[in-house]
Amino acid sequence: MPVITDLPLSFDTEHVLQGQGLDPARARPEIVAAAQEALGEIEALLAPVALYDTVPVREFRHHKVILEDGSSFAGELVARALAGATEIAPAVCTIGSALETRVGALFAAGKPLRALALDGAGIAALGQISQAVGERICAEATSRGLRAGMRASPGQEGWPLEQQPVLFDLLPAQEIGVRLTESCLMLPRKSVSFAVGLGPEMQADATACDYCSKRDHCRWRDDSRR
Repeated sequence: MPVITDLPLSFDTEHVLQGQGLDPARARPEIVAAAQEALGEIEALLAPVALYDTVPVREFRHHKVILEDGSSFAGELVARALAGATEIAPAVCTIGSALETRVGALFAAGKPLRALALDGAGIAALGQISQAVGERICAEATSRGLRAGMRASPGQEGWPLEQQPVLFDLLPAQEIGVRLTESCLMLPRKSVSFAVGLGPEMQADATACDYCSKRDHCRWRDDSRR
């Protein structure tokens, strides 16, 4: 079960602005300035770490994926994402809690632009981390003659957030400092969990966004495969 700490990150002003859901070409000068200031602070606030494992799939039943240990995921999205998989790779990634603490302090100090810039940088960092982990899972699968399918996360439309504990039961997330609240949210908040289906016939030719009802007007839509 790899615990990954060698996760190099690369930031520029555009990453910070995009993390805030802003178009860099249309951002106001004061927002761009705050993003540039955040670049000088972000590295010291990040503690990127992730872990993942592989778990055999026993069978599929309609919208349910049943794993070897008898646990299961259910929902239209997760069933579609993992369809045909012989095993799955669950993963949890985080940047730690220091950035969130700093963002809260900046808001309390009356510096919202700087706080929002740092928050955007954290979102960008988490995106880079999860992308890197997904690529490692794919590379490892390829080395074993398998292919990786699309990635999906509890809480996305078609995979209820209430199933987050099932994924966490597959991984010792506490080892990287991530835990669940009673409402199944992750702490630190800048954390993400997901699962990737692996198998000889899997194809990563779609993303969870393709099956979301908000896909035509969501600023966070993933068009990386288009």
